[in-house]
Amino acid sequence: MGLSIGCTILFSVLSGLSVYLTIPLLDTLFLEKEKPGTSSIVESSSDIAPGWITETITNIKETFENYVLSGTVSEVLFKICLLILITFFLKNVFGYLQAYFLAFVEQGVIKDLRNKAYRHLHLLPMSYFKNERTGNLISRITNDVNVVQQSVAAVFLNLIREPLTIIVFLGIALSISVKLTLFSFVVLPFSLGIIAYIGKILRKQSTILQEKMADITSVLQETISGVKIVKAFGMEAYENKKFENETTNYFRLVLRIVRIKNIASPVTEFLSVVVGVIMVYYGGQLVLEDQSLKASEFLGFLFAIFQLMPPIKELSSVNNRIQESSAAADRIFQIIDTAPVIEDLPDAKPIKDFKDKIEFKNVSFHYEDSDELVLNDVSFSANKGKIIAIVGSSGAGKSTLIDLIPRFYDPTDGMILIDGNDIKTLKLDNLRSLLGIVTQETVLFNDTIKNNIAYGQTDIPLDEIIVAAKAANAHNFITEFPRGYNTIIGERGAKLSGGQRQRISIARALFVNPPIMIFDEATSALDNESEVLVQEAIERLMKDRTTLVIAHRLSTIRNADKIIVLDKGKIVQEGKHAELVADERGIYKKLYELQFRDN
Repeated sequence: MGLSIGCTILFSVLSGLSVYLTIPLLDTLFLEKEKPGTSSIVESSSDIAPGWITETITNIKETFENYVLSGTVSEVLFKICLLILITFFLKNVFGYLQAYFLAFVEQGVIKDLRNKAYRHLHLLPMSYFKNERTGNLISRITNDVNVVQQSVAAVFLNLIREPLTIIVFLGIALSISVKLTLFSFVVLPFSLGIIAYIGKILRKQSTILQEKMADITSVLQETISGVKIVKAFGMEAYENKKFENETTNYFRLVLRIVRIKNIASPVTEFLSVVVGVIMVYYGGQLVLEDQSLKASEFLGFLFAIFQLMPPIKELSSVNNRIQESSAAADRIFQIIDTAPVIEDLPDAKPIKDFKDKIEFKNVSFHYEDSDELVLNDVSFSANKGKIIAIVGSSGAGKSTLIDLIPRFYDPTDGMILIDGNDIKTLKLDNLRSLLGIVTQETVLFNDTIKNNIAYGQTDIPLDEIIVAAKAANAHNFITEFPRGYNTIIGERGAKLSGGQRQRISIARALFVNPPIMIFDEATSALDNESEVLVQEAIERLMKDRTTLVIAHRLSTIRNADKIIVLDKGKIVQEGKHAELVADERGIYKKLYELQFRDN
């Protein structure tokens, strides 16, 4: 940034010098000679500047005359032309360097902003993602950051270079004629008023524009994710119409913003030309009638004033771009400024191993947007090495209960203890490293099978990955692929069957080798053959581990050390399989007959 500002200063000074050199050039071409001590430039500057500035200008002028304006007319013309050539060359060199260094800063800021938003997303709790559309979040980190980039360019480039350029040329204009300069700036209050008004409207419209782009991204993301359902129900035309409605609304809004944005520049330019024409007439009078200004100085003044117009015009659009980008920035910082509800306490304790038991003590929970209790005063314990099965009808709170252990959510009341420690007091990454989770909806990444099993770990020997795959009954089908463990499995594992995806997921959990395993209806969506293979893998995974199972049709429920029956968020039964089946009036008996009884 410092290098860029330095180059910008030199660029602006050289821009001014390139214009200023037209005065001696014109004097030389038209053989005008100035009488000693009658410089209107020095006289004009002495009216508005301190003595030392006037003296400096006089010294520079004398030095310039001694070295450049001395000699024959041809020699003077050659020296001025050479000086103009050098000035323009250096001006463009520094212009290029300034633009490059600013691009470095601009792109660096955008990179950091995008990375910070992405990192912060990982700190936010599951409840945040329940209330946000995926497409909306993607749009904020991609489209909105791109819009902010326009603002960064405007702030770093235009708000540094253009004001400096204005100062340089304004200085030149004032040094030539204070009256003409003040007269030429009559237009500014009108221009600034128009710019401010247009900017205010733009910010409001740009907020709506970013929301519309988020809607388009959301529709696109949902349609691609659910393409099978769209095709199965023959809803292509319906989805096309829905998408076209969103793009049409976006199109109309963009045109409205273009209409508003583009009016600022022509209005400013027209006002500038009006003042310029009047100024030419007034300046011409000073040259022809009053004779207080030389023709070469007046032309130099005109060059300087008209060089002021591009940066002033550019600045007139800066506010518009900043207002547009501010709307996008607001949406990005809504993510970054969202405080993580679940995070480590300042004095959080490390935990390296699981030794005794998991204990729920009077745990209740409800979601932020509802006061209805999903879990109500739940208390139980899971000793090390035991299998705890959790059953209940749909909506009983089974998955929510499981989600509290890795702190995807925190209890509204009560506490969860691991080895006597409230999990809120433990380091979050330590806590989650103790857990392996296999869910009904398997999440795999568009990467190789090897990298999905050894998720997040590099330079792992293939032999270790194969051991985990064999234990998960996955090795045989993996080796049938032409590229084996280096097979790319597609987005969310789309190239694999449901049973294959689940076995890769189990291999991933086995590879981590956690002391606590959580299964959330891990086989409920599988066919019978796949279920047998997955069930064998699960039984291997549960061996010598503390296991919590949300049971759907798992045979392990009969062998569980404890079965907990949930109904409407409360524990209504607890015990072993044989005890619960014997209770004719219990919910478990009904669930067992419906779901677990052998045909």
